Amino acid sequence: MSEPTRITVRTESPYDVIVGPGVRRDVADQLGAGVRRVGVIHPAALAPTAGAIRDHLASLGLEVTLLEVPNAEAAKTASTAAHCWQRLGQHGLTRSDAVVSVGGGATTDLAGFVAATFLRGVAVVHVPTTLLGMVDAAVGGKTGINTAEGKNLVGAIHEPAAVLCDLDLLQTLPRPELVSGLAEVIKCGFIADPEILRIVAADAGAATDPATPASRELIERAIRVKADVVSTDLRETTSTGAAVGREALNYGHTFGHAIERVEGYAFRHGDAVSIGMVYVAELARLTGRLDAATASRHREVLASVGLPTTYRPGRWAPLYYAMRVDKKARGDQLRLVILEAVGRPAILAGPEPALLESAYASLCTPNSPR
Repeated sequence: MSEPTRITVRTESPYDVIVGPGVRRDVADQLGAGVRRVGVIHPAALAPTAGAIRDHLASLGLEVTLLEVPNAEAAKTASTAAHCWQRLGQHGLTRSDAVVSVGGGATTDLAGFVAATFLRGVAVVHVPTTLLGMVDAAVGGKTGINTAEGKNLVGAIHEPAAVLCDLDLLQTLPRPELVSGLAEVIKCGFIADPEILRIVAADAGAATDPATPASRELIERAIRVKADVVSTDLRETTSTGAAVGREALNYGHTFGHAIERVEGYAFRHGDAVSIGMVYVAELARLTGRLDAATASRHREVLASVGLPTTYRPGRWAPLYYAMRVDKKARGDQLRLVILEAVGRPAILAGPEPALLESAYASLCTPNSPR
């Protein structure tokens, strides 16, 4: 077995992201001293994995309860969070105890929010089981649930005690989910680490095969990008003037979140972000802030791994409304992260509606699959 990699997120409460095969078996070591009771939050599809973690922790003398939640975005509701609070209370969880999440990005978001709010904050260890969860949702302390008005509109910053990225779990991940997670990896390439783009372009097949060294390098590079960004701007407060802090991680997300809402959250997050990156690249090109070659490179790199780069026509009105209520908006002003070059993100504030619609039109073809 290859040695695990430790990537430290150096925020006000530093923690490690541990990457490697089999590392989920280290969960007990990451809970911290004094933990007696643990709540393991997981979707139904991951009951065997969660059950194995429960049995391991129970063998060490801990009292463990399993909290099964709906799959994917359906879990991120106030009613599901309330159910978890109730179950943790019935289990007798105290301030010195912990929550463990086992699942993809939606489970991580929910479990982090539950941990942040139960007893005003208990420890949480994330065991992400998807590529998206490993490189994005589990790292950085953002937690949240959805409302009818938008995605992640209710949430809190609550840093985990640790994140265990067990690469073995990717071996059984359905290919569409693996490809979807690559959108967040490629995003990190565009905003901060061009080597990610080079690795993908050199061998897209290896990038989509979780057994390859290239895949592991991509995962670790993406995690390092996020760790570096949140270490300097945990609460997204430094995007002022020409500087872009944590908000850079939102590249492609404002339009991507709008797609998810319009599609009733039945659209994979990474697929929506992929289209969102093409959208803001075209928007930056139309404003003259990004060259045409780099805008085209978005389509080429994303398409090479099987991610979508077009969207269906006739949906502009609901998409525009969804963008305007995005949590990144300030007052009546829409803010989007764009690129001025690879590795140089910037903020586009208050773009003209006609320009926004023109960028949308560039995504639409008569044969768009969505």
